[in-house]
Order: sequence, then structure tokens, then C-alpha cells
Amino acid sequence: MTATAQKETVADFKKAVNMSTARLEKWLATDESKAVGYKGSGGESVGHRSGRRIIKLLGKKQDDLTEGDLRHMRKVVGYVHRHLAQRPSGDVSDTPWRYSLMNWGHDPSSKRS
Repeated sequence: MTATAQKETVADFKKAVNMSTARLEKWLATDESKAVGYKGSGGESVGHRSGRRIIKLLGKKQDDLTEGDLRHMRKVVGYVHRHLAQRPSGDVSDTPWRYSLMNWGHDPSSKRS
């Protein structure tokens, strides 16, 4: 990946992930976080597992990012954009749609959205 593409990926990731590390860690510990999303055979949802990886990514310096890290960042950006386009009508405060997005580091109710 070129340096320019890497910078774009990081910038897109930072725009998509609008929750701080501390807020995401606290969220992932809730029952609501653990209850939503597709769960494969492991019991933990894909989004919850992604949230744990996002916490690690937020703590990394850009120069320390691996190709795998950058791939996951692009996956997060794609997920957030797709699900924002599927926003349900009405109040979304306490919905699985919002909770799923929050597992991926994006709170659609945040002022940073």
C-alpha cells in the first residue's frame, strides 16, 4: 500500500470511528453490546470482536500499522457507511441498529457523527 493510500485509510477510519477508546471499552462491557450482531460458532459477535480490535488500533501509531490493521480499518469504514445508509426511521436511541454500530466504534447519536 502506498503512503498516500495508508494516510487516506487512517483518515477515513478516524472519521468513521467517533467513539474514544475509553468509551468504546466501557460500551463493549455492557449487556447491550454483547447481545447484538451476528454470532458465529465462537459466541462473540463479529462486531464485538471488531470493537476489541478497534481499541488496539486506536492505540497504535500510524507507522506501526500492519497490512492486516489497514485491512481491518477499511472493513470498519465500509461497515459504518453501509449501516448508516440503512438507518431506521424514528428514534434510534435504544435500537439494535445503533448498538451494532457502536460495537464498530461509531455512535450515530454522537455529536461527532
